[in-house]
Amino acid sequence: MTMQERLQKLIARAGLASRRQAEEWIRQGRVTVNNKVAHIGQSADLRHDQIRVNGVPLKKEEQKVSLLLNKPRGYVCSLNDPQGRALVTELVKDIPERLFPIGRLDYNSEGLILLTNDGDLSHALTHPGKEVEKTYLVKARGQLTITIADQMRSGIELDDGMTQPARIEHVRSAGSNCWFEVVLKEGKNRQIRRMCEHFGLIVVRLKRIKVGFLTLDGVRPGTYRLLQPAEIARLKRTH
Repeated sequence: MTMQERLQKLIARAGLASRRQAEEWIRQGRVTVNNKVAHIGQSADLRHDQIRVNGVPLKKEEQKVSLLLNKPRGYVCSLNDPQGRALVTELVKDIPERLFPIGRLDYNSEGLILLTNDGDLSHALTHPGKEVEKTYLVKARGQLTITIADQMRSGIELDDGMTQPARIEHVRSAGSNCWFEVVLKEGKNRQIRRMCEHFGLIVVRLKRIKVGFLTLDGVRPGTYRLLQPAEIARLKRTH
């Protein structure tokens, strides 16, 4: 199946010129398709045809790739790190496209993170008006009392403002530690760790287990799976 488009549209999308300017280049004979001088009204398919402008090949549009990674501890969610620590992008080196993480999981946290080169998807999930729920499994030293859990549910004052109400679920204790799940609709820097520190709880382990409807099912630590088109469409509709 071919996807023929007018040459001036392809040239404009590549950011080289406006459509009107591209048409002028075509009239001047500065555009070729498969080594033949192009003509006004001609269409082509960038996946199969070689288009040159002033002898320089027009680059193919980068394929959109979005994936779900199960991040282990000890990786940084950025494209570079001044301290030279390992980057999450090193776990997807077999993907030729340049991907960037949506949101952050700090160095000592683990679990579900999305990587993409789809700006529309990133915007849909990070825009302040889009309240996408994120679920975390927390292990902490100390005891999460009913009073503390209720205050977390209501919102607490941190140094960068009040937290939004959180859901605290499945609380259980094991010796000097407690386990519980936190569901947030916001993402302040190191928010869960700071919420716990506010009450004298020290986070020992923090794992994001869900983003919206996405889970880690079938994705082992350090591995990933590509998102399906239907999942991407659903995420872009998320409110």
